[in-house]
Amino acid sequence: MKYAKFVAIAAVLAFCLMVPAVSDAAREVKMSYNGPADAENNAVHLFAENFKKLVEEGTKGEVTVRLFPDSQLGNEEERMELLSKQGMNQPIINVASFAGVAPVFPEIYASAIPFMFNSYEAAHFFFDNSRFWNKSKEEFRKRTGAYLLEAVEEGGFLAFTNNKNEIKSPEDFKGLKFRGMDEGQIILYKSFGASGTPVPWTELYMALKTGVVDGQMNPAMYIKMGSLHEVQKYLTLANIQYSDQFLVVNGDFLDSLTPEQKTAVIEAGKKANALNRQAMAEQDKKDIDYLVEKGMIAYSPTPAEMDAFREAGQPAYVEWLKSKAGEDWLNLALECAKNANEKAK
Repeated sequence: MKYAKFVAIAAVLAFCLMVPAVSDAAREVKMSYNGPADAENNAVHLFAENFKKLVEEGTKGEVTVRLFPDSQLGNEEERMELLSKQGMNQPIINVASFAGVAPVFPEIYASAIPFMFNSYEAAHFFFDNSRFWNKSKEEFRKRTGAYLLEAVEEGGFLAFTNNKNEIKSPEDFKGLKFRGMDEGQIILYKSFGASGTPVPWTELYMALKTGVVDGQMNPAMYIKMGSLHEVQKYLTLANIQYSDQFLVVNGDFLDSLTPEQKTAVIEAGKKANALNRQAMAEQDKKDIDYLVEKGMIAYSPTPAEMDAFREAGQPAYVEWLKSKAGEDWLNLALECAKNANEKAK
């Protein structure tokens, strides 16, 4: 009897000792980002879903990812501060826009110079292995202790629209009024001979309909989303700016993983981004086709016309950026973008 009781107690103790070992093996990390949990209409959520799946598969469940869409862990700056300070207690992964990264690393703005990239392929070359991107990751790590892993593709290139005339050259802007989201966009319009004025997204449709402004710039998916095709006739696919956000991972968390787990997390970011790139390219084409079907006239500038946009629009924008990103970073970004465009031909 005593022997049976001893065996039962030993079995219970053995089970209790095993439980912490199992729970310790599974490491949970929180992942926060902007926008709703809607993979069809929020490319960042599509990325997050694939990243979670790939991390958990790659680590055989030893690392799990818990998703927090809609900025549930705070706004852009709050999440970046949380990521930098959390350490090992509650590790954070963040998908941040320029608004989240720029306060700690303003040089990131150098990657958003207008007309840098002639194609998606060129942008991918730039953000996969250019000297600018590698230097950015190193500098970001030094300043924040966190890892900057991927430039996550979140939509198509920004395009110009207007309701007055087809735009094929900078001269076609003269006399037009455009909605500008920020100072940089207004400077860009002025360099073309147009004027720019701030208009909130919620008021943009009526501003275009009533002629408060003649045009605006956004990716095709946003033009479709806002039904702007109803109040805009001309669409110029000038690859103005590449639409992306940034995958940032808490440094203490990533460094605490085994080499195999760390590699799995990094590779999950690359693979999830590759899936986003494919999805966004397909979606952008569908959205442009939709806008054309609804009556918009789409135009893709020739290489010579793109050079004309670049030559007219970049100098004033770069001059404005110097105080934010620094001349050395700007020059490096432009050089690497030129190399990326040549590789993508």
